[in-house]
Amino acid sequence: MKVLVIGGGGREHALAWKLAQSPKVQQVYVAPGNGGTALSPTLKNVPLTDVAALRDWALKEKIGLTVVGPEQPLAAGVVDEFRAHGLRIFGPTRAAAQLESSKAFSKDFMKRHGIPTAAYETFSDPAAAHAYVDRLGAPIVVKADGLAAGKGVVVAATKEEAHAAIDDMLGGNTLGVAHNEGGARVVIEEFLAGEEASFIVLCDGKDVAALATSQDHKRLKDGDEGPNTGGMGAYSPAPVVTPDVHARVMRDVILPTIRGMDKDGIPFTGFLYAGLMIDAEGRPKTLEFNTRMGDPETQPIMMRLKSDLVDVLLAATGGKLAEVELQWDRRAALGVVMAAGGYPLNPKKGDLITGLPRPADDAMVFHAGTVAEGDQVRTAGGRVLCVTVLADSVKQAQARAYDVARGIHFDGMQYRRDIGHRAIK
Repeated sequence: MKVLVIGGGGREHALAWKLAQSPKVQQVYVAPGNGGTALSPTLKNVPLTDVAALRDWALKEKIGLTVVGPEQPLAAGVVDEFRAHGLRIFGPTRAAAQLESSKAFSKDFMKRHGIPTAAYETFSDPAAAHAYVDRLGAPIVVKADGLAAGKGVVVAATKEEAHAAIDDMLGGNTLGVAHNEGGARVVIEEFLAGEEASFIVLCDGKDVAALATSQDHKRLKDGDEGPNTGGMGAYSPAPVVTPDVHARVMRDVILPTIRGMDKDGIPFTGFLYAGLMIDAEGRPKTLEFNTRMGDPETQPIMMRLKSDLVDVLLAATGGKLAEVELQWDRRAALGVVMAAGGYPLNPKKGDLITGLPRPADDAMVFHAGTVAEGDQVRTAGGRVLCVTVLADSVKQAQARAYDVARGIHFDGMQYRRDIGHRAIK
């Protein structure tokens, strides 16, 4: 079977790497891919991003399974287009992808179906948004209503920060948010205290299979300081998701979401990612939904997955997810993101990367913002690499990942030195 992975980040490299391990696979293609997928002996890059061009290429090549990595093609309707031409593809339709592509749609959906989330209001008028912040005070959360590559959320510690975020999201748009129909809008919501976790499941429209738990580190700097990013590292499993919390999340968040989407006439298929805040009593609230795998959570999750991912996704695209039981490596996995200088606002590009180690069963460097030039690899984006390892504990995985990271170099590189600190504490 030929398999296509759409996307070019670290998440897509990890998915393609895992899919290529299946004995059922003849070739895995990645569109457009990156420097790491270009140099991998088991993967081939395809320089396409346009939905129609991808559809035509997949038909010509007789692609047996397509997996969508990032949010942009989902919001552009790639799943609808492939399905309309008889191509098997795993991901949500354009309508279902609104759970991520529109914060306003997502919050209204949660309110309508009784899914626990933060209190909120939606604004397109700056004056009304500023007045709301003045009335509620800080800390407070301001979210752009649209796709922003994981950077469209400002957790404002002061009212001044919140006002600046409103001005940018409704005016300046330095984050490059892709606005939804009706123009720029913001969702402003109450600040939730607690510990964050990423809860990702596979859905076939009716049934779900939960992936291993994980925790992302959104802030740029150690100690969870600095601006929000797309994610600076992750580990799996996440101790904060106890068996009791897991049961609560399935009962109160995941299953009501799948049933609610079905009831609304928008059955959800694909990866559903609930970003959660878990309070001191173990009660989860939903911060946001993503309609695809997280990045960098995918990297440690794929390292731990023992099941054949092709079998799993064939079951999921055939409405037979209830028959799947996922198998996991008992070890912990941890990934450290190495980002370019200037990330997240002005990442530096074109720097030579040296010291990349050979792939190993328990240590992989997944590429994200890289490009191959002959045998050389250069930086080509904000998050450049994700050093991901398996070890007997999070603490051991952390030590090993940083040992690998210290051998890699590119000018201006930055990475956190405390990924996994909550699990170790």
